Amino acid sequence: MTTRPLDGITVISLEHAIAAPFCTRQLADLGARVIKIERPGAGDFARAYDQRVNGEASHFVWVNRSKESLTLDLKQPAALQVLQQLLQDADVLVQNLAPGAAARMGLGYEQLKDRHPKLVVCDISGYGDDGPYRDKKAYDLLIQSEAGFLSVTGTPEDPCKAGNSVADIAAGMYAYTSVLAALLQRGKTGRGGHIDVSMLEALGEWMGYPMYYAFDGATPPPRSAAAHATIYPYGPFKAGDGGTVMLGLQNEREWKLFCEHVLLAPELAVDPRFDSNARRNQHRDTLKALILDTFGALSSAEVLARLDQAQIANARMNDMAGLWAHPQLQARERWRQVASPAGPIPALLPPGRHSSFDYRMDPVPTVGQHTEAILQSLGRSDADIAALRAQGAV
Repeated sequence: MTTRPLDGITVISLEHAIAAPFCTRQLADLGARVIKIERPGAGDFARAYDQRVNGEASHFVWVNRSKESLTLDLKQPAALQVLQQLLQDADVLVQNLAPGAAARMGLGYEQLKDRHPKLVVCDISGYGDDGPYRDKKAYDLLIQSEAGFLSVTGTPEDPCKAGNSVADIAAGMYAYTSVLAALLQRGKTGRGGHIDVSMLEALGEWMGYPMYYAFDGATPPPRSAAAHATIYPYGPFKAGDGGTVMLGLQNEREWKLFCEHVLLAPELAVDPRFDSNARRNQHRDTLKALILDTFGALSSAEVLARLDQAQIANARMNDMAGLWAHPQLQARERWRQVASPAGPIPALLPPGRHSSFDYRMDPVPTVGQHTEAILQSLGRSDADIAALRAQGAV
């Protein structure tokens, strides 16, 4: 087994739902030991979101492989003592508890930095640890709304949220990369630090193009369903067999090729209604009718073949079954089997294929699966562990 980048790094995570678990799972992918603190009994509430994976929750199995589950009731002093003992040898503490909850338990960065000067503390919240929105609860859909994502996503009639937890994912990604940066910085300075990740700011960064498009009070991008708001033709088009083909043009060279080899109407390339992207966008309804007239006489496969011949970017509009069976993922051997409480399940390798190491792809834990082993590693006797269990601390 090759050495992984985060081998020897220990992460303690007070986590639930998606943002923090997604961050820490990626740290585990790189070799970190991640100890997930869960509530005794029920555990992370994301375990109960659904039962789609042979009785296990789809969200949970996605973001919790390769972790150890330790159950602690942090409202009890004895459980907090266990956590404080773990922090003595930890490198990173990640938390996305309710606003202010960690600090009330003595687990804020200001309370920990003197006792644990090398510890990296990463707080993930909806709005950050200061400002007027600091104490507001935040869920993924609410942040999508606050960040303006819904204003540019959907149809002209109805806004739509993303089909996945895009605000949580954005926050988890920035937490993950920020922790990596903090560990690199610690290697230079010998000291840990504090990371404050806001879901609003994470998704706000991803909204950079719509914000600048609407700069200084300009009209924002319209909601245009699966089509591009400002580039045309770019989006879904129906073929004659009822299938949907996605295509995108980026420049005038491609527009000329599209007219010649796909529409078989080279004269459209110089039609004054369509001879620039701005004009095509202005007359998109007329152009759409012309495209659909051509595509309507062809099957989806025939349309895709013409687009490939013309070297026009295109894609099938896949569903989840199509993604599971995607030939490119299979050809690149991106699937692995990981153990879970429901038995072996397939899991995608993380993006980024490395020549020097393999990703860690270990089991999804049951609630409290590693509690006894972790307590024993801390020097707790069988009698101590039994007492903690009797009082409900673990």
